[in-house]
Amino acid sequence: MTDHHAPDGGFALDLPRLLSRRRALALGAAAALLPSSASAAGCALPASETTGPFPANGTNRIGLWRANVLAEADVLREDIRPSFAGLTGTADGVATTLEMTLTRAADCTPLAGAAVYVWQCDAGGRYSLYEIADRNYLRGLGETDATGTVRFTTVFPGCYPGRWPHIHFEVFTSAEAAASGEGAILTSQLVLDGAASAAIYAADPRYAASVPALARLSLDRDGVFRNNSAEQMAAMTATATGDTATGLRLAAAFAVPA
Repeated sequence: MTDHHAPDGGFALDLPRLLSRRRALALGAAAALLPSSASAAGCALPASETTGPFPANGTNRIGLWRANVLAEADVLREDIRPSFAGLTGTADGVATTLEMTLTRAADCTPLAGAAVYVWQCDAGGRYSLYEIADRNYLRGLGETDATGTVRFTTVFPGCYPGRWPHIHFEVFTSAEAAASGEGAILTSQLVLDGAASAAIYAADPRYAASVPALARLSLDRDGVFRNNSAEQMAAMTATATGDTATGLRLAAAFAVPA
């Protein structure tokens, strides 16, 4: 893994070449694809939240090592279940598609070309790198398309003591900004539906530890979410559809201060 302060630049130097063709194809005609009027959906700002202790974004250390997966070229990916950058191991759990649609808070138009970094725990409630040192799965960076949407293939996260089921994310102005260490324009967490989470945990033995953990929690007592407004919580809540046999879909739409 590459240190946040590595002198060779790592991903930041490789990124323009890696993205040049993608930008030409996917974002070059973005202006023509944007709607002529703003949509009312997804215009609310979520609350700014803590990154928590396991971000691996260059802001904290694991022992003497400053963990920063954003400096790795392979972090730009849709399927975040496998480990990458030389590490092995794939996260196990119910297959889930995560779809996030971003708009600009100023005018509610789609935010194209932004970069979203997501990280989450696995089915056992553990975070890679920090709690499983030899794996870095369930971490990835994606770019929003012309509609402001970014998609990841992941697993449904487990629940651990003290925290409601959630997924962490940061939004950057671009993938280059994320790689170069620029600050995020939004740091927050997605809230997962309690009834859907409970049903998934009860149906799959891989989530056995999540059943009692969730039973002891309530959303209004979660230390991160409990002070948010109803509007903020609505913006942060990811709706769940599908089933554990064929795969789940989590979807959220919200505004970004950009």
